[in-house]
Amino acid sequence: MDREEFISQVNAGCVHFLERRHQEVRAVSEQAAPLVTALMELTRGGKKMRPALARLGWQAAGGQGGAVVELGVALELFQAAALVHDDVIDRSATRRGLPSAHVRFETLHRESGFTGDQAHFGTTGAILSGDLSLAWASEAFFHAQTAALQHGVASSPLAASTFHRMHTEVITGQYLDVLEEVRAPADTEAEAVARARGVLRYKAAKYSTEYPVVLGAALAGGPDALCQAFAAAALPVGEAFQLRDDLLGVFGDPETTGKPVGDDLREGKRTELIAYGLFRSSPRGSAELAQMLGDPELDQQQVDRAREILLEAGAVDEVERSIEELTAQSVKHTAGLAEFGVAAEVLEEFDHLRGSLVLRTV
Repeated sequence: MDREEFISQVNAGCVHFLERRHQEVRAVSEQAAPLVTALMELTRGGKKMRPALARLGWQAAGGQGGAVVELGVALELFQAAALVHDDVIDRSATRRGLPSAHVRFETLHRESGFTGDQAHFGTTGAILSGDLSLAWASEAFFHAQTAALQHGVASSPLAASTFHRMHTEVITGQYLDVLEEVRAPADTEAEAVARARGVLRYKAAKYSTEYPVVLGAALAGGPDALCQAFAAAALPVGEAFQLRDDLLGVFGDPETTGKPVGDDLREGKRTELIAYGLFRSSPRGSAELAQMLGDPELDQQQVDRAREILLEAGAVDEVERSIEELTAQSVKHTAGLAEFGVAAEVLEEFDHLRGSLVLRTV
């Protein structure tokens, strides 16, 4: 099964899984069907980055059978939950160029002529939809373990512990992200960068790259040493990927990102990019940038001024250097995977995927 066929099967698996859950929800009440429709949209199509990485971990450990497809479905459902909740927390109106889940529920409220607070209904509906997706991710993961056993593969205990740790770390990382928007700013650049990197690592990077490869390898019964070696190669890619995302949040094209440019500034995100901008600009530039952070009414002219400050401070160049360093770390660790008997074609595909992730072409 090549990568394209695998992605096609994961897409089909997501549709099948959610159609069954849709029936279960509608059996409770037809009025509750919108809880599932938003999730169907989020899991439809796409590059399936996390399942693709899980497949590489599975292949690295010599996995056989279709259990990794079920794992891909679990990762997609977990991702959907994270996105729905993230958009509520960040008050993001769009996701991938389409209305966010809470906006969909607000629209339902308005078009149905419901009474009460439209925004509160939207937030509540999205939270509950995300909760369902999180619960269903665990169900799909159980299906993956069962499918592996049916093919005579006993997954490593590391698979279950990693899957549960992923929940804890992502939710904790999300809280730290919110905390950074309201707590006192760091006193030094080093502290600001360390705080930003911690949020980036636990909110997104680990579950985007490290945990998918570990879950794939552990599900296939791979030894812990292999899982740890692949994790060391994958985590720097996730961090580089998220740093690229931070750059796109300020300098990206909305047609590509699917979100309005400057939203990270409006939300007051204390990213690594912002840390360098605050500490390396002139006193006037730093004060301007600090005043812009968290202003929901920031207009395009102000976003352009923020870009100017960040470029003049060398913040963009510094983040690019961080991306290069992280990529080099991943390349170094990847070379050691051959010692575990990982096939050359798996390493080649990981190299290709790393390049796509760092350049943000997937």
